[in-house]
Amino acid sequence: MDRTERFYKIQAMLMAKPSVTMKQMQDALEVSRATLNRDLAYMRDRLNIPFAWDATLRGYAMTRQPSEDKTFELPGVWFNQQEIHSLLTMIELISKLEPGGLLLPHVSPFKSRLEGLLDGGVGGSKEVMSRIRILPMAQRQVLGEHFQVITHALVQRKRLDLKHFARQTGQATERQVSPQRLVYYRDNWYLDAYCHLRDGLRSFALDALNGAQLTEQIAKNVPEGELREMFETSYGIFSGKNSQLAKLKFTPFRAQWVAREVWHPEQVGEVHPDGSYTLEVPYGEDWELIQDILRQGPDVEVLGPPALKKKVKETVQKMSQLY
Repeated sequence: MDRTERFYKIQAMLMAKPSVTMKQMQDALEVSRATLNRDLAYMRDRLNIPFAWDATLRGYAMTRQPSEDKTFELPGVWFNQQEIHSLLTMIELISKLEPGGLLLPHVSPFKSRLEGLLDGGVGGSKEVMSRIRILPMAQRQVLGEHFQVITHALVQRKRLDLKHFARQTGQATERQVSPQRLVYYRDNWYLDAYCHLRDGLRSFALDALNGAQLTEQIAKNVPEGELREMFETSYGIFSGKNSQLAKLKFTPFRAQWVAREVWHPEQVGEVHPDGSYTLEVPYGEDWELIQDILRQGPDVEVLGPPALKKKVKETVQKMSQLY
């Protein structure tokens, strides 16, 4: 009988009788007194099972019944230490990524219970947290109230009135949208939505919003297939529908990294005998793809299409004039 089974059996015995002696528990569990003492201590201190030694009854007895407090019910799912470490890591990740604090108040009690299940010392919760670093890169700040309003609209399927600033054009617009999904992309948050002003799907950077207000109007639901076709068939967050295919060639040095990277789900890559690597990715809007090409420096060459090659060349020439 493993420890989990013993916990359930101990609780069942405590619930079934006014009191249970150590000998009765030892006989039922077939364990030593030392093991039983450890089990009882763990159940009392870590799992918060409300029982204590009753001198009058000369045995262990429950101090509260389930009808009074259900927080001590033993859970149906048990985690080993590795699983608890993983869950704590995910909760820490949520706390760093979520600007609105929407989920954290709900998961904090769960986090506290998980921390309580870990023994102190090596492998304890403080040790786990001190060994994890989450370092966002170029993360833009999002107002927490906007994030909360948007997530509420998503779940409740309500339309949103947005005040949006388009950085590329410098124009501010007010529009009503039907939110479809939140996207966390390259350390920043975006909203995929159906724009009723433009009568089409659009993606909005949350940090570019100057206002977000919930309405009582029911949101328009866009089929998942249409969302994928619009936002996932070509390169980048503001992808649009796939229209062209970029072909890039990386040097053997850079290929050591790029050959392992996924730039797009439908990419096609080939490693050549000399160690170089060619990559083909579909794209619609090219500005984000150009940025990623430029990040590779002289270790990448645009083989096609000619329009993309020309834009990259012009950008490099403009950059060279600065130095």
